[in-house]
Amino acid sequence: MSRPRPTTILIAAAVLAVLAALFVLKVGPGMADFEVNYKAGNRLWTGETLYRTADSHWQFKYSPFSALLYLPLSALPLPAAKAIWFVLVILSIGAIILLAREAAADSRGAASWTVVLLSFLALAKDFLREVQLGQINAIITALLMGMTVLIIRDDEADRPSAGRQAAAGLLWGLAAALKPYALIFLPYFALKGKWRTLVAGAALIAGSLAMPSLFYGIPGNWAVIEEWITSLSRSTPGLLAAQDNVSLLAFLMKWTNGSAAASMIYGLGVALLAGFTLTFLSRGRGVPRAAAAESALLLLFIPLISPLGWDYTFLSAFLAVVLVIGGWASFPKPARVLLAINFLVVGLALYDLVGRRLYAGFMAWSVPTVNFLIIAAALFYLRWKKAA
Repeated sequence: MSRPRPTTILIAAAVLAVLAALFVLKVGPGMADFEVNYKAGNRLWTGETLYRTADSHWQFKYSPFSALLYLPLSALPLPAAKAIWFVLVILSIGAIILLAREAAADSRGAASWTVVLLSFLALAKDFLREVQLGQINAIITALLMGMTVLIIRDDEADRPSAGRQAAAGLLWGLAAALKPYALIFLPYFALKGKWRTLVAGAALIAGSLAMPSLFYGIPGNWAVIEEWITSLSRSTPGLLAAQDNVSLLAFLMKWTNGSAAASMIYGLGVALLAGFTLTFLSRGRGVPRAAAAESALLLLFIPLISPLGWDYTFLSAFLAVVLVIGGWASFPKPARVLLAINFLVVGLALYDLVGRRLYAGFMAWSVPTVNFLIIAAALFYLRWKKAA
């Protein structure tokens, strides 16, 4: 077994030092969203309700099952729990990068590190915001990226593997149990005939709904699930036009000044995206590793279709960005210019860089929604050319 090179050791030590400093100086004092979930873990342990209007803006909005993830951490002092969660999020971001590089591989091998680095720089502010808030989206995206790689491997294998298909389903099921937006893959599995994956994931989701019964009992668990649904239905409308909400529905609410027509147009928009996706899938016949681009498209759509799609959740579009940048040579020159400008806007639209007034206007017009629709269109172009 060869020893690590001194350069490798120095780089690893420098990275660890930077991450430690980042946590101590910047991240640790914050992580406001993690604190909400940490509190939910405590409430679950004592059998208390998770959803309280008295919490106001800081209400727990995830499923009762999600509180189980925070239960072990809630037994620790808050600073220690934050440190562990920080490490988990950083590891998840690393997993997203490595899995996206493998998923975007072509006949020459994995995607180049240059492509991966440029993609990371484009979405760096979203990853950083995820870390600052102590959010869970990176963990869920890593699970879905793992699912994607397993599907690709199974599609490429000489003989499909029931174990691999079930494992992909379990990763998807866990992601959906933690945040329902991962259910966007459910119709995809049905359309592609991936029944083992679908059944394994559905079984895990069903089990996740029942697991909090260990703390609440069966009747109490159903009551908590009803409270969760009620809490979402009451809190969501007030957040649809929030500055950082970049979903398609939020985009329409902002552009129509909260008009009642926004919901109707949103329904039409989702239908159009569904038709867009069906066309995308039909053009994938005969394309090597077609599941990579298909998963990338669905991951990109998550923040757009979810009514509460916050700007930093576009980190789920990382694979789509890797594929678009990796397929750069396939685009005509005018498209490359447009995409270059688009990626610069995505990466440089920082509050600290552009200032309060410009950033407020940028978000008020929901420009990120347009940015990522352009990336989706670029991915569609690659699929139309059979290049992804």
